[in-house]
Amino acid sequence: MIDHLKSFLDLIQQSISQHIFVKLSLSKYQGSEESLKNIYIKKVILKNGDKLSFTYRYQTKDVVKNYSFDEAYFFISKYIEADQFHIANLFTLDMDYRTEYTKTQAWIMMPSKPTFSALPSSAHDNPKIKVIPSKDNPYLHALKITDAQGKVYAHAQDKYKQINHYIEVLSTLLKSLTHIDLIKIVDMGAGKGYLTFALYDYLHHVLHRPVEITGVEVRKDLVDLCNRVAKESHFAQLRFEEGTIDSYPSSDFNILIALHACDTATDDAIFKGITSHADIIVVAPCCHKQIRREIEKYKIISPLDDLIRHGIFLERQSEMITDAIRGLILEYYGYTIKVFDFIADAHTPKNIMITAQKTSDKKIDRQKIIDKISNLKSMFGIHSHYLEKKLNLL
Repeated sequence: MIDHLKSFLDLIQQSISQHIFVKLSLSKYQGSEESLKNIYIKKVILKNGDKLSFTYRYQTKDVVKNYSFDEAYFFISKYIEADQFHIANLFTLDMDYRTEYTKTQAWIMMPSKPTFSALPSSAHDNPKIKVIPSKDNPYLHALKITDAQGKVYAHAQDKYKQINHYIEVLSTLLKSLTHIDLIKIVDMGAGKGYLTFALYDYLHHVLHRPVEITGVEVRKDLVDLCNRVAKESHFAQLRFEEGTIDSYPSSDFNILIALHACDTATDDAIFKGITSHADIIVVAPCCHKQIRREIEKYKIISPLDDLIRHGIFLERQSEMITDAIRGLILEYYGYTIKVFDFIADAHTPKNIMITAQKTSDKKIDRQKIIDKISNLKSMFGIHSHYLEKKLNLL
């Protein structure tokens, strides 16, 4: 290995162990993965420990993955040593380091004065400010998240973290809707309404935007509870209705949300969002059974057999294929998608969230997207994806 490159990789490890690591960016991608442009890496604090968060930036989407420090170092080394990224910028509290691959000098390293004098807010010594404060929010008490004094119950700590993470994830999307006078949102499968109430609170009291939110829920007792809490909280433009995703009659909304909708119910929600020309669609998929059944029914022999030979591998691969095709279909209809880690709730361990934002000025190569979907299906012996069939893209 070239000395400059080895020194640079050592500096990454040292900065992490010495707690002076700020961030790392990899750019000028020369690898084979289509439309990948950059990778941005930062330190994050998660429930299961400190990780390095990788944001893979593609032409039309961002994908976020969190790795342990050892895993992260392995991937960083692999990306740089294989010359997949020709520029790497390391930012630490002591110095900045730029490493660049050139045709004439191979790897060279250029140190400079530090850009940052303090660690970003996700570091240990900088606790994160909650977007939705626990105090002076009576709906949190009514929904049994906090006591009367605004202290979060021990059993509700994860739910409270989920509420705040949810608003943080959506905040940039919500702030982009400057062209809309009245934001209309439908939340499919709202459940007990924790996230629905927080979203209304954030839009109405923090962003000061006119908003109407309808929570759709099949269980009448939860609908009645949420309507009562909304009335007591003086949330005049928040209401809950009894119904299902498929039966909901209205298409008059800007944002469609469906979190933890089981199996093809997520596709029903995406279908309703696309056909209603929603500006933003947000889903957290759950129970990816339809594609798994397809793979099991039409099993083909391929070099990828080991990816699906064991039941747990088949389950995970089915999840990835299902959501990858959903993402491609959303791109076909002019949406830019992002994929996030999302804090799981008490009912499901699934923790992927997909956000899709309509971008009218995009040039879309729809045939290329159809070819990508076809290639994915043929690779795993899939005859049809439920959403693709529902939209008549077959």
